[in-house]
Amino acid sequence: MSNWPDRRILDLLGIELPILQAPMAGATGSAMAIAVGNAGGLGALPCAMLSAEQVRAEIEAFRAGCQGPLNLNFFCHQPPAPDAERDLRWKQALKPYYEETGADFDAPTPVSNRAPFDEQSCQLVEQLRPEVVSFHFGLPQADLLQRVKASGAKVLSSATTVEEAVWLEANGCDAIIAMGYEAGGHRGMFLSEDITSQVGTFALVPQVVDAVQVPVIAAGGIGDHRGLVAALALGASAVQVGTAYLFCPQAKVSPAHRRALDSAPASDTALTNLFTGRPARGINNRIMRELGPMSPLAPRFPLAGGALMPLRAIRDPQGNSDFSNLWAGQALRLGQHLDAGELTRQIAGQALQQLGLAPRM
Repeated sequence: MSNWPDRRILDLLGIELPILQAPMAGATGSAMAIAVGNAGGLGALPCAMLSAEQVRAEIEAFRAGCQGPLNLNFFCHQPPAPDAERDLRWKQALKPYYEETGADFDAPTPVSNRAPFDEQSCQLVEQLRPEVVSFHFGLPQADLLQRVKASGAKVLSSATTVEEAVWLEANGCDAIIAMGYEAGGHRGMFLSEDITSQVGTFALVPQVVDAVQVPVIAAGGIGDHRGLVAALALGASAVQVGTAYLFCPQAKVSPAHRRALDSAPASDTALTNLFTGRPARGINNRIMRELGPMSPLAPRFPLAGGALMPLRAIRDPQGNSDFSNLWAGQALRLGQHLDAGELTRQIAGQALQQLGLAPRM
């Protein structure tokens, strides 16, 4: 399929279809990336929750199963300063749940961690040479970013506002992911912590396209070919698809998460900071309803999840999702139980048909 009206992302990243798989830390791995890559899209490996050894193993598996380019994704947050008082207030808010489940409230709180891009991460990129490196929550410090670019990798990052998109272009991004309010998982926001600054994909994408010269990738609420066609009409060169891939057999989601994806209404998602300390969109569950999805008590990212880990350790094996994040975007009801490669080809093929462009096979 090569009749795409905008080839900037295809040529920049060396892919056949203007479809990028969202990394989705914890929910995707090499199997998903291989399926998407072999279908002609860009597969991604989320690295924020993996050790260096795990990253190496995942890349080795990808290279053995796919000849296409690969996107390694990293977080760029600043680790928070210790705040014992805030940690205690948060745990006290959870005490009734400890008593209900029988979890040991007095035991040391586990550490919930997601590693930011650092010297070790940069060395991995230099050694393993992925074709694409993407970042969430901004960009790493300038010297590390220059080393990433010097390795030959194309650099992407997420913007949730026009201001963030302009900043990313000025600081070296080769393309920008315009992430709308509808998107599942963590907001890519980094210039502001005000979630009221978030706007929808249809409002964000054309304004970002007008504000920058680099290609734009639309993300948020895109689950089928109609979203791809709409994004191209708004000036985007490609789309990044996330939640739709969670329905695929390659997704590494829990049985409880999968049941929630299959049954939740599209209106039953919310932005919440309860699970990590940073706003992320997921399907509402018990703790979100009872504490409210956004709490000023939650420790800063990524520490909020530590106090929830003992509760999850008891309830998750029972298939209960009361205390677990169920990341999903607002277009979850577009999800289909298809192989990730088949889904990628279907979105592309149906989009070309709707655009009136016959596929070239």
